Amino acid sequence: MAAEDNGYSAGAVGFAFLAGAVIGVGAALLLAPQSGAETRKLLTTYAEKAEEEVREKAKEARETLDTAIGQGRQFINEKKSVLAAAFEAGKEAVKQRVS
Repeated sequence: MAAEDNGYSAGAVGFAFLAGAVIGVGAALLLAPQSGAETRKLLTTYAEKAEEEVREKAKEARETLDTAIGQGRQFINEKKSVLAAAFEAGKEAVKQRVS
């Protein structure tokens, strides 16, 4: 099955999904048969859960970023030694050619 490009970025789709979820929760709370105190408690519980999930995702993202940075540094160090060796070989070749 070929991938379709519908012109929407992943960020736009994600934002639309989150906006729809927020609107749906808001509508559900407004139409819910509980009291104001119960609704506030429910909102607090939802907010605490959301905060916990965001913190967890941020921690995972940080760990992934740290791993990527470490791999990038290792890659650069490996390529730096290859480049230095090639540069030295080039200098040697020029010396031999000139001599």
